[in-house]
Amino acid sequence: MLAVATILCTLCCLFVSTTEGKNWALLVAGSNTYDNYRHQADICHAYHVVRNHGIPEENIVVMMYDDIAYSRENPYQGNVINEPNGENLYPGVVIDYKKEEVNPEVFLAVLTGNSSGIRELLGREGKVIVSGSNDHVFVNFADHGAPGLLAFPEDVLHAKPLEKAIKSMHKNKQFKKMVFYVEACESGSMFDGLLPEHISVFVTTAANPDESSYACYFDDERQTYLGDVYSVNWMQDSDKEDLSEETLQKQFTITKQETNTSHVMEYGDKTISKMTVAEFQGNEKCDKCGRSPRPRHPLEDAVRSEKVKLAIREHRLRTATLPYEKRAAAKELNALLDHYAKTDELFKGIVNALRHGQNAADKTSLKFHEDDSYASVVHQRKPITQWDCYQGAVDAPHNDYALRHLYMVVNLCEMGHPSLAVRTAIGAASFDNSQFCDTVM
Repeated sequence: MLAVATILCTLCCLFVSTTEGKNWALLVAGSNTYDNYRHQADICHAYHVVRNHGIPEENIVVMMYDDIAYSRENPYQGNVINEPNGENLYPGVVIDYKKEEVNPEVFLAVLTGNSSGIRELLGREGKVIVSGSNDHVFVNFADHGAPGLLAFPEDVLHAKPLEKAIKSMHKNKQFKKMVFYVEACESGSMFDGLLPEHISVFVTTAANPDESSYACYFDDERQTYLGDVYSVNWMQDSDKEDLSEETLQKQFTITKQETNTSHVMEYGDKTISKMTVAEFQGNEKCDKCGRSPRPRHPLEDAVRSEKVKLAIREHRLRTATLPYEKRAAAKELNALLDHYAKTDELFKGIVNALRHGQNAADKTSLKFHEDDSYASVVHQRKPITQWDCYQGAVDAPHNDYALRHLYMVVNLCEMGHPSLAVRTAIGAASFDNSQFCDTVM
């Protein structure tokens, strides 16, 4: 009898071990350059959150350009912090995809567990999310955004391909539950009206479909912003809470209350929010995670994401002491202001090209419809329904300031203008501006 009991116990243990779900994490900083320091700092912090709470390294995938830790502009080489006087978060972070590998195609291949896709894209093996039907997947993305898209260094991820990937994963039983935390301007537009409530995916975003997210914690020595308000708030909460006791809904509520610069939103299957944070960020208790008091509230110096470059250069000019430093700072600031002015004019030109132009290729009228007006395009924000037109018209903006103007392209598509007409208008507006391709589309 004892032998039988032992065998049954062993079989029971084997059954439990083979059916117990795993935790997976995909952490993505979608920007580059030192001005965008904060996005990579956010992701370095997120890496330590999930590692400190027990998610093994082999179950974490990190996509990060990796150009800030040893940037010439960084006075502390090899050092990345996410709050004033914070600990160095760079050591220990295992970055799986760097530089040009940080792009939408690689992201979708990693998310969907497409190893062969990685080989085709990169010519090498690469880590992917090999999740199964009992597993929980946590995705954290930090970068710039615009209506219906998230930016990468040289390309953009549109909402519809992401929606398709998520639905495919659900159909193929590649997760039990999945959670997204998305830090980006207008990040709500990636999911609003798109993410079904019945496919076991829960999302929180830093902003609603129409507004900017905010950077925070300007560092005088590093001359850049260390974090983003939404990201800093949820991670500082994870660092101090017992995640096995805190629900996703509680973390969402705390983050929303602390992030009053923008409207933190939730989408998808909200029943998942009743689950604990530990079920997605790691089940182990972190004894070393107890926090000292917050250095200062992130809202004290919060600035709209698209104004970060401007705020950095204004600060450099204010704090410059030597004459040559002041001249250099003033020159850099004036160049940026000129760049902004040209971007504003370019988008006005796109609208005017549609009002007065004609598509020479197929004689399609580019004139506004009877009920169109210049003001309705420039000042209103319509939700996206004409996805094919918008995705066809928007290529790959590399300028975070230009991203904040793409709602005008949404409006033109929603007014019934075909994608070809909008692209023709873009070409007409940019004809006399040699910087257009580098700064806007």
